[in-house]
Amino acid sequence: MKNTGHLLFLLALSVLFRPALAIDLQPGDIVAPPPNVTVATLSYVNSQNNDLFQNGVNTGADPKLESNSVFLRLTHTYSIGSLPAVSFVQTGTGALSTDGSLSAFPGSKGMTDSSIVTAIWPYSNHATRTYLGLAAYLFLPTGEYSNAKAFNLGSNRYAQALQMGYQRPVTKNIDAAVAVDSTWFGANSACAAACLSNQNLQLTQKPLYTAQAGPIYKINQTYTVGATYVYVTGGETAWNGVERNNTLVTQRYFLSGVAHTRVGRFTVQYGNDITTMNGFMESNRFIVRYAKAF
Repeated sequence: MKNTGHLLFLLALSVLFRPALAIDLQPGDIVAPPPNVTVATLSYVNSQNNDLFQNGVNTGADPKLESNSVFLRLTHTYSIGSLPAVSFVQTGTGALSTDGSLSAFPGSKGMTDSSIVTAIWPYSNHATRTYLGLAAYLFLPTGEYSNAKAFNLGSNRYAQALQMGYQRPVTKNIDAAVAVDSTWFGANSACAAACLSNQNLQLTQKPLYTAQAGPIYKINQTYTVGATYVYVTGGETAWNGVERNNTLVTQRYFLSGVAHTRVGRFTVQYGNDITTMNGFMESNRFIVRYAKAF
């Protein structure tokens, strides 16, 4: 393996970036919900990464990193004054496995980081299918983490994000949805192996900015499909204040299919990266969700 230390550095930071890329909106997420509904959602997520890029150039390495996770989300809808609102708590468990040029590095198994989210709709009009929603995210460092390992399910730091989404009709059955978000990261003061050090360094990261947009097609009362383009930029990291010149610029897409049935809502999603500047290019992301209101 050429330049093993530098390769490990890039790979480790790719893992840290991934939790921040998870604020993907599904078809229907921007639609204001009715109040006093509780929903349990179970999700399975598989992600595969097989290429490594540095400053927009494929390094030619053969890293293989795959994650399999299961998440449980509990959601409750309510009203704040006359405005629709929703809050949820999510946590999960998973496994991160390494192979190829990463086979010498141990993977990670255990809990993932958790999140608490609250959203409110300053404007919602079901008659015109027009919605403007705002959401605040708090990410908690509950995931499995060891400073002696470069690859961890958890990030060992807090993070916060703000997101704004807007949706309106384009035709009788097609809506257009757009959203932007910003994520701010706390410091990880126990970064050793992932920071190529025998002792703990402080890992800090600049804000990460994301924009996503795409159409949502309601086929009928049961089936809905959607396509989303996502652009991500920012997120440069530093070790003990020394910047690493690893700004993330990634374009990706995902396709969604939703079925509303008498036993609950099923969602299937597939996507991958189109281009990336630094770190992994995700080759496959497959998600299955089941949500049940009660």
